[in-house]
Amino acid sequence: METKSKRRHLRTRWRTQDTELTLLALPTTVWYILFCFLPMFGIIIAFKNFKIHGGFLSNVINSEWAGFQNFEFLFKSNDAWIVIRNTLGYNIIFIILGIVVPVTLALMVGQLHSRKAGKVYQTMMFLPYFLSWVVVSAVIWAFLSFDKGIANQFLADFGQDPVNWYMEAKYWPYLLVFMNMWKGLGYGMVVYLATITGIDSTYYEAAVIDGASKWQQTKFITLPLMKLVIVMMFILSIGRIFYTDFGLFFQVPRDSNSLFNVTTTVDVLVYKQLKTATVGMASASAFLQSVLGCATILIANWIVRRVDPESAMI
Repeated sequence: METKSKRRHLRTRWRTQDTELTLLALPTTVWYILFCFLPMFGIIIAFKNFKIHGGFLSNVINSEWAGFQNFEFLFKSNDAWIVIRNTLGYNIIFIILGIVVPVTLALMVGQLHSRKAGKVYQTMMFLPYFLSWVVVSAVIWAFLSFDKGIANQFLADFGQDPVNWYMEAKYWPYLLVFMNMWKGLGYGMVVYLATITGIDSTYYEAAVIDGASKWQQTKFITLPLMKLVIVMMFILSIGRIFYTDFGLFFQVPRDSNSLFNVTTTVDVLVYKQLKTATVGMASASAFLQSVLGCATILIANWIVRRVDPESAMI
């Protein structure tokens, strides 16, 4: 009888506490249902020869089944290898640098004694994240324009021949990697700075008493306590390995045909193919990217769980 009364008491207390939590979670839950789960019905378009001749539901229902024909254009294209190479190659570099560089800068900013200086540096690095790629592409054009670009004027001052930057593919892998890091560096650094700020200061006080140097404090206190966040960010970034920033790879190079081999990724190819392709093909591409992204997250999490079970997300 006593056990039953305890269970009843716990159940009543759980319901009382969860009422407020449920109400707080309700707006987010409704938002996810409306904008994330219901639109998943549209996945069926990837397997149909979608044609517009009425309302959306009638279009989906009345369109003929196409099987896997909408997926074929991604693999039968003559440029399929180039597109896949660019997508995976750039993303691997972005993932590595997107962890190493922000963590390093977060550690450096976290060591500053002046909080005001730290906030100034953090704000300066975070500002580019809010800029549109359209604005960034205009700034880059001002630097790399063949006729009036600042870069060619600088070369002319030193007696060098001007470079037609938008015709020379060899420079753009470095430019794209640099621009991606420049724009996203501040966002990634904020996450790691928040983790460093949340570390209990008594750990460092004890380390100082024991005579630990700054490097030893970083190596044996800061980095181990940041490991969980670093691994989580790594797993999440792995899930985007088949996606690319359309603005970076299309807007910044200004869709130059001379740069096709180094700037065309899956998202850019799909956009260009839409001029002659169908909605079903675009849906097939997005569906394939989502499935592969989910698979890579699960695989990465499985590997992490095998190495360090405490750091795994699931």
